[in-house]
Amino acid sequence: MEKMKRAERMVAITQVLMLKPNVLTPLTLFAERFGTAKSTISEDLMAVKGSLLLSGQGHLETMSGAAGGVRYIPEISKEEASIVLSELADRLSDKERILAGGFLYMTDLLFDPSVLRPLGLIFAGAFRDKKPDVVVTIETKGIPLALVTAEALGLPMVVIRSGNKVTEGSSVSINYVSGSSRRIQTMSLSRRALEPQRRVLVIDDFMKAGGTALGIKNLMEEFEANVVGMGVLVEARMTEEPKLVEGYLALLQLKELNIATGKTSVVPMFNL
Repeated sequence: MEKMKRAERMVAITQVLMLKPNVLTPLTLFAERFGTAKSTISEDLMAVKGSLLLSGQGHLETMSGAAGGVRYIPEISKEEASIVLSELADRLSDKERILAGGFLYMTDLLFDPSVLRPLGLIFAGAFRDKKPDVVVTIETKGIPLALVTAEALGLPMVVIRSGNKVTEGSSVSINYVSGSSRRIQTMSLSRRALEPQRRVLVIDDFMKAGGTALGIKNLMEEFEANVVGMGVLVEARMTEEPKLVEGYLALLQLKELNIATGKTSVVPMFNL
């Protein structure tokens, strides 16, 4: 195999690290793959680290010793996050997204990887210091958003079910009151899905009154879990009525949705 030039090697190293975010990669792997000394790899990594910082794409963590290596932590700059949220707010403010019953159509965006990936990085950056052990969401539309957040943090994801599923085995179920419809509903989680006393980050796509979020927090108490953070993509803020939960982070705010006039107003929240 022809020996790589330094620039080519740096590109290859960057690709390897970005394909496995939050995973510790030993320097010996790079040394063996590229047929060069670990000291040379260390120099390459210093250059890669500087490039990532300048571009705002994240940073590298290094660990010394026999079991050491390097880990890529993906990030997004505040400037890029602001652009992403502003563009998404504009797309969601389109009057064509108003549905019968006063709902906002978001499904196409919630299943678009190009939209989701930066949102996952935004949530990861906001909650990384809380040191969660697991990302939790409730089916179904919140799953993709929670998944990209879990990937950016290098964590597993757990999905709460609406009702009981026989394929989940023994489960814990609770009844909760939907904050918007005031209907009693059920959510459940398999006992095998979440170990007790975990530090939990809750991620969801939409919050109207906060009844579902409150139900999730109550369910987590059944697992003796500590909810260290709660993030939601869009919160409805069309009335002054307080939410049923506090201390959550909303990336976007729905300020107006008028079926009669066809006017919708979604604005970004920049307090990141």
